[in-house]
Amino acid sequence: MLGMLQLINCQDMNKKDMPLPSYNVQISHPWNNYLVTPVQDEIITLEGIPAHLPYGSSSGTWGDSGKGFTEQGGTPIGADIVYFSNYEDTFYHLKADFPEEKIQDLVQRAYANDESKSSDKPLKEFINIRDEPDYNEQYNKFGMSYYKFGTLVFGFAPKGMVVVWFRFGYVEIQLGEFQAEVVKDDRKYADLMFSKISQTRQEIKAKMFIPDASPAEWKNYQKKYSWAPYISSENKGLRVFRLQSEYYNGEKEIMLRPWVTKPALKERAVPKEIAFFWETGKGQAFEGRAFFSWEKVNEQFSKAGKDFKMDIRIAPDNSSFQVMINQQPVQTDSTRIYQSDFTFKESYR
Repeated sequence: MLGMLQLINCQDMNKKDMPLPSYNVQISHPWNNYLVTPVQDEIITLEGIPAHLPYGSSSGTWGDSGKGFTEQGGTPIGADIVYFSNYEDTFYHLKADFPEEKIQDLVQRAYANDESKSSDKPLKEFINIRDEPDYNEQYNKFGMSYYKFGTLVFGFAPKGMVVVWFRFGYVEIQLGEFQAEVVKDDRKYADLMFSKISQTRQEIKAKMFIPDASPAEWKNYQKKYSWAPYISSENKGLRVFRLQSEYYNGEKEIMLRPWVTKPALKERAVPKEIAFFWETGKGQAFEGRAFFSWEKVNEQFSKAGKDFKMDIRIAPDNSSFQVMINQQPVQTDSTRIYQSDFTFKESYR
């Protein structure tokens, strides 16, 4: 009995010692004609601290509203939201429980976004704050290198599809996809909403209604494959410093040295854009960008087999690059190369 009381007291002390997460909240949509407006909302927190969505309607793009908000506090473990889908003339109720074990893991992480100006220790994709509670003093003293969880993002698609992401600086990780239910008797919510705005429900429907709105596109974006991007060149001076990817499912990833030179295979969505930075000698610093079509790349990914690489092969003179999978060219929407003025710790001097 005494041992059990000691264990409980220890757990309580650990909870007290851990700082509560604080974060901005964003509400996003695929594009502006897919606008939704929350009517009632609550972000459910582990600690019972009240947290809410920002005031107003959704904005921005899928996974990024482009708007900040007053910071909220407490570990988010669920959401209870009633919102109006303007283009469907429908009220939805989202009652979602987030995967608590995954949440507890993510809120203890800090993801590398940039090289550290205050530490020469090799960077890792992410660190556990419990294991390195002095990470700010160690890595971020002269500029941000590691970012902890700072933004909770909601994405609203047609037919009640809702996706939630955690953002760590640039890095964005999908927490899950959830389904909101249609509110059949919506009179009280309609009265609440339309009493506060100048437009009537009929006016909004006449202006914004999209009869064939479907979540299929964003459902498709959820598809993931086990793959990794790999940059190479016949130029023996090649030094790759940074690679950042934006994926169609709204996730974002950064790779830095040392792991950018040999990225791990893992489940990733289809890339929308990949940017990468390299040098081949003093005064030879470059940035490359590749833009992709989901339909074309997804088709190729689906036939690539298990655990494949997307090879980005830079020409020896740095004038161009090819993207390949299993020795077959990947169709890109466009590729670009710029002279870069970025410098890195291992840059040529």
